[in-house]
Amino acid sequence: MSISITRDLTAAVGVPRALFVKWPLGHPLGEAGYAAQQRTIIFDALQLLVNASTPGTILEPGYRWRRETYGEPEWSQLAGG
Repeated sequence: MSISITRDLTAAVGVPRALFVKWPLGHPLGEAGYAAQQRTIIFDALQLLVNASTPGTILEPGYRWRRETYGEPEWSQLAGG
């Protein structure tokens, strides 16, 4: 499992599964101090870890840097809970 900000490199390396966010280098989990954003990225990565059925899956949720509002993830939804 990988959280990536460089899609081409991630695809070339061939990680088993990755979450790609098109954000600035050094910020794979989001903005400093924005806990809801960071928890959302971690939640999405964990969902991918549980649900990806094909090796090499790269999920791109499409979040835009500093232009999104994030709420608390639905943690009970992990693993179909």
